[in-house]
Amino acid sequence: MWYTTSTSRQTDPIVDRVIKKYHERSQAGIKKYGTMLTRDDLNILDWLNHLQEELMDATLYVEKIKHELDKSE
Repeated sequence: MWYTTSTSRQTDPIVDRVIKKYHERSQAGIKKYGTMLTRDDLNILDWLNHLQEELMDATLYVEKIKHELDKSE
């Protein structure tokens, strides 16, 4: 785990894995794009467009998986 918690506090291993993936994705983005989400060169509409593009990609992934599941039936 890349972060520490109090030894008296339990952590959920699923949440821990997701947090680790967020950290890894952040590091990959910084390496690839040379910037962080704290950047201030984008306006609200730019951020919404980025979100929309990511969500559109997600719907394509869902459709691909559904297609693969249909083929296996």
